[in-house]
Amino acid sequence: MKKKLGILILILYTTVVTAQNNLTDSVIKGSVVVNKDPRLDALAKKELEFNSMSLKSSKGYRLLVLSSNDRERVMSIRAKLLQLYPEQKVYMVFQNPFIKLKFGNFVEKPEAERYRDLLTSARLVPTNIYIVPEVVEVKSDKNKVKEEE
Repeated sequence: MKKKLGILILILYTTVVTAQNNLTDSVIKGSVVVNKDPRLDALAKKELEFNSMSLKSSKGYRLLVLSSNDRERVMSIRAKLLQLYPEQKVYMVFQNPFIKLKFGNFVEKPEAERYRDLLTSARLVPTNIYIVPEVVEVKSDKNKVKEEE
C-alpha cells in the first residue's frame, strides 16, 4: 500500500514538474484597438478651460465696512456698494448677533487703502472702515482679459 502511494506521488510530481518546463511561448503578439467617444476629448478640453479660469485664493485684504445688527441698514448699504462698485464683490458674514459687511478682494494694501478713502469720501457709513487681512479670491490673468473685453 505504501509502495503504491509512493509511486502515485512520484508520477504526480513528475507531471507537475514537466508541466512547468514548457518552452513554447503562450503569449500571442497582437494589437489593441481603442474605440472611444469623441465627446470625451471635448469634455476634457472644457474641463481644462474651466480649471485654468477658476478663481485662486491668496492672502490679501478686505474692507470691513459695517458691523451691525440692523439687517435692513446692512442690506441698503450693500445695494449701494454694488451699484457704485460693480467690479468688486461684497460679502455678508453673520456672527451672532451682528452682520458684518465686507467689501472687495485686494491683494495689496495700497489698493485697499484707495478704496477705503473712496468709501469714506462717499459717506456711505458714519463709522470707520477697517482694512482686514483675509484670504481673498484672485482672478487669473486670462479671466481679467476676458472681463475687460
